[in-house]
Amino acid sequence: MDDQHGFDDRSGDQTDETSEEHAALSRRSVLRGLGALAAGSALAACAPGGSKASRTLVQSAADRAQLMSTPLSTIRKPGSLPNPKLPAGTDTLPQIEHIVVLMMENHSYDDHFGMLSRGDGFKLGSNRLPLDANPYTSGNLLKAFHMPSTCQLDGTPSQAWDVSHTAYDNGRNDGFVTGSGPVAMGYWDGTDIPFYYGLGKTFPVADRWFCSVLAQTYPNRRFLMAGTAAGIVSTSTASLLAPPPPNGTIFDRLDAHGITWRDYFTDLPSVAIIPSVLKKNPHNTAKSSQFITDAAAGKLPSFCIVDPNFGHQSEEDPQDIRQGERFAAAIINAAMHGPDWSTTLLIWTYDEHGGYYDHVAPPAAIKPDNIAPEITVPPDLPGAYDRYGFRVPAVIVSPYARANYVSHVVHDHTSVLKLVETKWNLPALTYRDANADNLLDSLDFKSKPAFLVPPKLPASALPPSTTLDPSAAATDHCTEGNPGGTIPPPSAVVPASQGSGLRIGAT
Repeated sequence: MDDQHGFDDRSGDQTDETSEEHAALSRRSVLRGLGALAAGSALAACAPGGSKASRTLVQSAADRAQLMSTPLSTIRKPGSLPNPKLPAGTDTLPQIEHIVVLMMENHSYDDHFGMLSRGDGFKLGSNRLPLDANPYTSGNLLKAFHMPSTCQLDGTPSQAWDVSHTAYDNGRNDGFVTGSGPVAMGYWDGTDIPFYYGLGKTFPVADRWFCSVLAQTYPNRRFLMAGTAAGIVSTSTASLLAPPPPNGTIFDRLDAHGITWRDYFTDLPSVAIIPSVLKKNPHNTAKSSQFITDAAAGKLPSFCIVDPNFGHQSEEDPQDIRQGERFAAAIINAAMHGPDWSTTLLIWTYDEHGGYYDHVAPPAAIKPDNIAPEITVPPDLPGAYDRYGFRVPAVIVSPYARANYVSHVVHDHTSVLKLVETKWNLPALTYRDANADNLLDSLDFKSKPAFLVPPKLPASALPPSTTLDPSAAATDHCTEGNPGGTIPPPSAVVPASQGSGLRIGAT
């Protein structure tokens, strides 16, 4: 059902109410078409992006000046090297030989880690329950509430451009319920996802890791791979057919210097979100089961992305989030217990917040380039690529990880690019990754590695599976799309007149 902003609550994608052919597709339907699109002749014209001077996009001094409080003299440009005194391709972090990115789907820091008791989570009352709330029905507030099960509703909450900007509400973070309904205030805790809570209490958790843009999966994953969304704002077929980022991707940089990389996928490789990457590098994809094999054999590539089954394991609604936790546990344990562990850095995070509540207002960010988001205002809400999206869970897993550490440094997905660029002294793709933090605050190379012997983490909520590619969701206590219980529970609804002491969004 379409709401006042013109998005489809079932899909979360932008819609055109006047044209059936532009009607929103569900994200899962679009993902199923990735392989065919990548191989299709329609993509023949989408050659991999280069770094030609004629296509270099330079920001104005005013644009750069609005970035945080960084002096203009220190702003790094696309093409700049992390260490300009060394040749591109120089390995500056020999302690780390393998960088692994495990990116799940659609959850905020607060909905997963608000109850972690480590890092900046919920504000808790004397009963140890959250005091965070958002405006609800007239005269009422809705407090954050524990979800009735680990299954989610189908199609809501939403992380579409308009819904995300409604939730942000110019920094007030008080529009989550307005944009997505009451389920946006739902959360889970360590009883639901014990492996994740063990991970977050053991390794450095980053409580200022923001997704890269207030929008959906495809634009955020473009930032992960290219440092820019290059115009797209939604997860749609049109976004797949959009031109590739003009300065190329991190995979182009790795290829140029003979650095090995791979996308280990379960049903669909996420690199296909920029179809020219998949078309150019079909040999750099492998099934996720091969990651387990390669980790056990000590044959991990220098850089890799690991993708869950997007239909059942990514944690996008309506899935059972325990399926995603079980997949993540299998990948992380394989990395920790393989012979490459002593030289591995694994980053576990989420592409965007999925529409779930978070109390930290996304700060301003440097524009990656001069490509504006493809929106029409109105009916779309205004915005640009000059602000981060909401916080997402993120943990840095490595033998060199700092013990008892919480990172309060501002990160986004381009921090992964900056880490890769820092290690191999590679030229930056855009202004965003050129000026991103490189995650090294969470590592300690001067002391004996704190986690050289892999720590024992709690088991995932679901027992280990014999396959990483499930054919159906777990149904032992809930069903995908049907969390059970009442959403919202009556106890979470509070008259505004009794809201003293509650934290309303970012206030």
